[in-house]
Amino acid sequence: MTAPANASLRGTRTRSGNAMGRTRTALLEAAAECVTARGARATTMGQLAVTGGVAKATLYNHFRTKDEVLAALVASRVAGLAQTCAELAGTHGLRAALEQASAGLAADTALRAVAVGEPALLLPLLAPDAGPGWDTARTAVHGVLEAAGAPAGPGAADVVLRWLAGQVLRPATAEQARVGAEVLAVGLVAAVETVETVEPPVEPPAVTVEPPVEPPAVAASSSGLGWPT
Repeated sequence: MTAPANASLRGTRTRSGNAMGRTRTALLEAAAECVTARGARATTMGQLAVTGGVAKATLYNHFRTKDEVLAALVASRVAGLAQTCAELAGTHGLRAALEQASAGLAADTALRAVAVGEPALLLPLLAPDAGPGWDTARTAVHGVLEAAGAPAGPGAADVVLRWLAGQVLRPATAEQARVGAEVLAVGLVAAVETVETVEPPVEPPAVTVEPPVEPPAVAASSSGLGWPT
């Protein structure tokens, strides 16, 4: 029995998409290798293609410039770190996840190479609401907070994200990471508990104002003076 033509087409597209994804992943791994060994500024598109084992034309099918490669590299490293931290948050809590996030930023040699060689590329990722980079990072932090059972609203995610963003260009020491993670974890939980325990103000009872009682009318006398006759 012959498979329908549209089913065959879907299969071809799926295989093509998988191949594109594998090639992109390989190129990002090659980029991490290149920038770690040579530095971000000295790395060229030709070197990226050779290290990735692809023709330059294939590289340009995925990325038009080196800046695009490096931006995608940073995004992929952040996504990988976020996944690791989310898994850790679910088993060891928020403090451990935040400490790991801070340590991961400091230990990532590829990210450090980009921060040293091309720091301007990281600025769009570090400016609140400046573009998709910040939104992607916020979503990642939101996932970590949810995995830890911590408050995961936009405000909480931004507090954590600002703390981490400051460490991209200037990584924290192990002690700074430990203390910062503990302060944030305790503070976020305490903030939620405070909101939940504050009782709404009690409204005073409504006061009913009785209308004034008018005095009885006095009948006028025939003399016109109001005196009884």
